[in-house]
Amino acid sequence: MEVYLIRHAIAEVRDPTQWPDDTKRPLTEAGAERFRRAAEGLAVLVPSVGALLSSPWRRAWESAQILQEVAGWPKPEKCEALEGHRSPRGLAAVLRQQAASGSVALVGHEPQMHALASYLLTGDSARLLIEFKKGGVAAFTLDPAIRPGTATLLWALPPRALRRVT
Repeated sequence: MEVYLIRHAIAEVRDPTQWPDDTKRPLTEAGAERFRRAAEGLAVLVPSVGALLSSPWRRAWESAQILQEVAGWPKPEKCEALEGHRSPRGLAAVLRQQAASGSVALVGHEPQMHALASYLLTGDSARLLIEFKKGGVAAFTLDPAIRPGTATLLWALPPRALRRVT
């Protein structure tokens, strides 16, 4: 199974006066535009995925919608296990449910994305640090049993590199 971990694009600065509920904070206009260009490059590298799961938090959800629109990936599905405060351990079960799809893209937040990458690669969510810039992507393969610590990192790219692919 191929797994793509994607950090949401650049969002508005935290401002409790505008967004008392931080889960409602949107992408900036410039962040959305830059991510559209990164999504074009990502579509060249990964023309399709079997499933697109996203945190329901607005900035991740908007990023997932851009991937659907620009890359032609499937309609995103909300995945509460991708909410920013969740443990990466809960995502192992989600990945097992998606095994038949062959490939899945997960759109979420930091520090969860690097914790999940570490968990997939080493079985420990705190052992390894892979930097995820906003809009960055890392690709992995997982063994059929989808056990933590058995993944292989294929590549990790910041959005700047993805924008240059097209």
